[in-house]
Amino acid sequence: MIFTVAIDGPAAAGKGTISRAVADRFGFRHLDTGLLYRAVGMKGGDPGEAARSLTPEDLGRGDLRTLEAGQAASRVAALPEVRAALVEFQRRFARGEGGAVLDGRDIGTVICPEAEVKLYVTASPEVRAHRRWLELGGDEAQVLAEVRERDARDMGRADAPLRPASDAVLIDTSRMTIDEAVAAAVAVVEARLVGT
Repeated sequence: MIFTVAIDGPAAAGKGTISRAVADRFGFRHLDTGLLYRAVGMKGGDPGEAARSLTPEDLGRGDLRTLEAGQAASRVAALPEVRAALVEFQRRFARGEGGAVLDGRDIGTVICPEAEVKLYVTASPEVRAHRRWLELGGDEAQVLAEVRERDARDMGRADAPLRPASDAVLIDTSRMTIDEAVAAAVAVVEARLVGT
């Protein structure tokens, strides 16, 4: 069975947690596409070459969840040559047998516009910054400024800007528990699976 769940949204909205839970619940493969961009950003050197030469070892780096890696990912993700190098990898993963969940910024709009399920997971900038601050520490006001800066860059880029697909189901996690957010996503996927 080929069945793709595309989950998009800004940083720290909960899409990674929801994606992993949905993949586990349905036995689908999972790809955090942000890791691809984080790995490219942290490799250094020419970003286009870094994207073309990405290896599984690059995706296993221990520093890919840092704030620095997130900022590096946002910068290289705005480069058309980096996006082009990673698009085909993501599409092959998404349309493989057995079902797949991909989370990122442009999965439902660019990578997999034909996805059977599209979710857009979001939360207020203040809630997302607080979550990041709890995870990484530091100055919470600075974390909020960085979240807003990243949102502006991700939403304002010319190539594949962050935005919900026109047919995406919106899940705002600002006032939801993790269990509530996962349950909302699972319900959407279950409803679509019943219809196939």
